[in-house]
Amino acid sequence: MKRECIAVYMMASGRNGTLYIGVTSHLIKRVYEHKTHAVDGFTKTYNVDKLVYFELHETMQAAIHREKRLKKYTRAAKLKLIEEQNPEWNDVYEGIC
Repeated sequence: MKRECIAVYMMASGRNGTLYIGVTSHLIKRVYEHKTHAVDGFTKTYNVDKLVYFELHETMQAAIHREKRLKKYTRAAKLKLIEEQNPEWNDVYEGIC
């Protein structure tokens, strides 16, 4: 995996916990910021620090479009998407580093 990559990702506080959907041009760096609570905001406030899902995209425009679509999904649809790729809700951050 390239060090810099355009991605849409989902973070969770735990299995079936609080979810956060984001988009970034540098997945490893951005997830690290969430994990270390380096930036104030939603993920720091709600301790959302496990990378449970991500998709890579060729362009930022495509990633932003996908992020907007995912944010409109029902919670059940988001959970299904996560569990299709990551049924155990493992934190997949270490695997991408």
